[in-house]
This record gives sequence, structure tokens and C-alpha cells, in this order.
Amino acid sequence: MKKLKKPLLFTLALLPIAAIGGWFTVLYQMDLYDPSVFEEAVAQLGSMEVLILISVVQVIGYAAFCGFFGYLLSDKLGMMRPIRFEKAPLLKSLLICVVCGVIFSLDYWTFGQWIPAVGEATAAGVSLNALIASVLYGGVIEEVMMRLFVMSLIAWLIWKLFFRRHETAPVGVIIAANVVAALLFAAGHLPATAMMFGSVTVPILLRCFLLNGGFGLLFGWLYSKYGIHYAMLGHALLHIISKTIWFLFI
Repeated sequence: MKKLKKPLLFTLALLPIAAIGGWFTVLYQMDLYDPSVFEEAVAQLGSMEVLILISVVQVIGYAAFCGFFGYLLSDKLGMMRPIRFEKAPLLKSLLICVVCGVIFSLDYWTFGQWIPAVGEATAAGVSLNALIASVLYGGVIEEVMMRLFVMSLIAWLIWKLFFRRHETAPVGVIIAANVVAALLFAAGHLPATAMMFGSVTVPILLRCFLLNGGFGLLFGWLYSKYGIHYAMLGHALLHIISKTIWFLFI
């Protein structure tokens, strides 16, 4: 039971973040998508409030499951570090993620010029709902699901299936798990991308995997190098920087 104390406390700390992040994510989606997207669901459930509540409960469930079991897997891999920030890795992470936030903001002036809907979506993303959803759901809950749980699970499976003679997971296993998790992270954005743009064309597919997959690799590296809290910080900061730039210049 003593071994479960830390993962339980970690998971409990995630739950209010998941609730608030889930709530604002639904509000942001309502700002972003055509109202007709929600009409059928609201008709079946009876009201928008019930739809929001169910969505929030789902996010809480994801956070609880992935947080608890992700912590255990990460600990077995030796990647679960104390949740505290140290000066040198913090400064390095901040510098990298500020630069990446600026690069991500260029989406509006690059892909946005080729895909008009990107520009419209970017403008819709400059709101309080979008910022809170991006920081809490994107920055914290997505990292718990995709890095702490999925990346750790993939690394643990590869280690135990192919490198069980090694006392610890080889570096190559962690790198491979990061690549696979980043690709899955990008692929996981495709349904929302299709809903946002109406269809998935080659440029849209390229954008989805280039941005989400590329930054997913960065967050996975931060996780494996310094700990999951650095991946959370990096993901959240990327959104804060990019949305601040859009707010100032769009």
C-alpha cells in the first residue's frame, strides 16, 4: 500500500485540473465548431449542460486512469522524478519552449496562408476559453495521457518483450517509444482536425503531423530527460507564447 501512496496522491492532484480543463475545453470547442456539430448530441442527452458534464467526467476518468497507471509505469522505467523544478533544466526548458512557442505561432502566417480555415481557427483560438483549455487540458492532461501513460507503456512493453535481460530500459527503447507516442499524439488530433476543416487533405495532414508530431517529440524528450512536469510546463508554455503572439498581432 505504501508503494501506491505517491501515485494516488499524484492522481488526486490531477482531478481538479482535469475538471477545470475539461470544462473549458468544451466551451472552447463550442466557440470553435459549428453549432450543428453539437445538435445531435444535445438532442439525445436533453441539454448542453448534460453534454458538458459528461465530457468533464470523461476527462476526469482519463486523467485518473492514465495518471495512476502512468505513474507506476514511469516509476518502473526510472523516469518518474520528484515534482520540483531545478534551476538549470528549468532555464533550458524555458528557453527551448519559448522558441518553439514562437515557431508554433507562425502557423497562422504559413499554413494559414495555404489553408484559409487555419486562419479562422487561429482567430477563434485567441480567447480566454482557448487559453485555459490549452494550458490545463493540453499542457497537463494531454501530457499525462500521451507521455506519462502511452509513452511509458510503449517503452515498458518494448523493454519487457525484447530487452528483458537488461536491468533498465535501453535509451533506444525510450527514443522509439517517444517517436511512436508522438505519431499517436498527432494521429489523435485528426478527428478534431477533420471536424474543424470539414475534410482532411494532404496539406492538412502534413500540418497535423508536422506540428503535433514534432512538438510531441519535444515534450517526450523533456519527459524522459527531466520529468513529466517539465513536459507539462513546455506544452503549456508553447500555447501561452503562441496565443500571446496571436493576440498581439492578429
